[in-house]
Amino acid sequence: MANVLYDTPSMRKLVVQPYDGMTPVLNIISGAKSTLRIKQFTLTDPIIVDSIVAAHVKGVDVRVMLNPKRPDGKRENDETMERFKKMNIKADWTNPAFIVTHEKSIVADSSVALIATFNLAAKYFSETRDYGIITTDPEQVSQIADCFDADWTRTSYIPGKYVGLLWSIHDSRTRIADFIDTARKHLYIQHPKFVDVPILDRIVHAKARGVHVHFICSGKHGVQEWDRPDTFSSFRIMHNNEIKIHVLKAPKLHAKLIMKDGESAIIGSMNIHRRAFDERRELGIMIKDRPLIEKLHAQFEEDWKLTEHFNVPDPLEKAESDIRIEDIWI
Repeated sequence: MANVLYDTPSMRKLVVQPYDGMTPVLNIISGAKSTLRIKQFTLTDPIIVDSIVAAHVKGVDVRVMLNPKRPDGKRENDETMERFKKMNIKADWTNPAFIVTHEKSIVADSSVALIATFNLAAKYFSETRDYGIITTDPEQVSQIADCFDADWTRTSYIPGKYVGLLWSIHDSRTRIADFIDTARKHLYIQHPKFVDVPILDRIVHAKARGVHVHFICSGKHGVQEWDRPDTFSSFRIMHNNEIKIHVLKAPKLHAKLIMKDGESAIIGSMNIHRRAFDERRELGIMIKDRPLIEKLHAQFEEDWKLTEHFNVPDPLEKAESDIRIEDIWI
């Protein structure tokens, strides 16, 4: 599917990877005139790093927060952080109150924000199915900027009124649970990880009340050994309740999407994982913009045609030795 960045009458645009590439990200960064707030789990793509440096050089007040290390201890952002420091860009590690900051956001000029499922690393623009929402909704942009400022100053942040954003550790699980509970006809889910019993319970109950559930996962790809028992047991429970579970192998699934009834969707950084809900800084958005939902619905159906039934392994099997650390994408 081509041309998936859409101008709509609403205040939001849709980004679909790998089709759109880094152009939407570069446009936001290069379009900044006064301020840039960037909070990322992984920021390593040299073209994007160069664009941030260029914004700083032209006088934009740039602030960057990067997650210091992955859960496995790997440090991917050190080189980027070093370059920003050398260029006198205001850069710091993310708020240590969270074991991981998995949020993927950019705010430019307090007027436009990107909320993404993809990291700012090369493979997410060329190899993975991912999504992003660009919003100019003033209340949404303001809330993302306020959270950035709170994390920057290491102060607590509790969102004000609900403006369509989902925050971890604040309300992401309950928002997703309520979303699933109100599905009437269809649930389309694209998530690579599944380690959360409350959300599993909601999905199984949705199926029991007659909702058609289609779940696209990443199969064994990207599932850490310590998550295999919960993830594969959850898939087996869903399969035993006649929920269709398929695996998408190309492009590799990294997206986090839940869509219901062809009317609304949730996109964000959080996996269906208890740590994503309870321990990590995460950000998602609920959208109801009809043109965007129509395109997401068409994309899901296109992806479904590329999938195959996932024969879920016994969760107590020994992990396969060919799963490499670099294949663990979060």
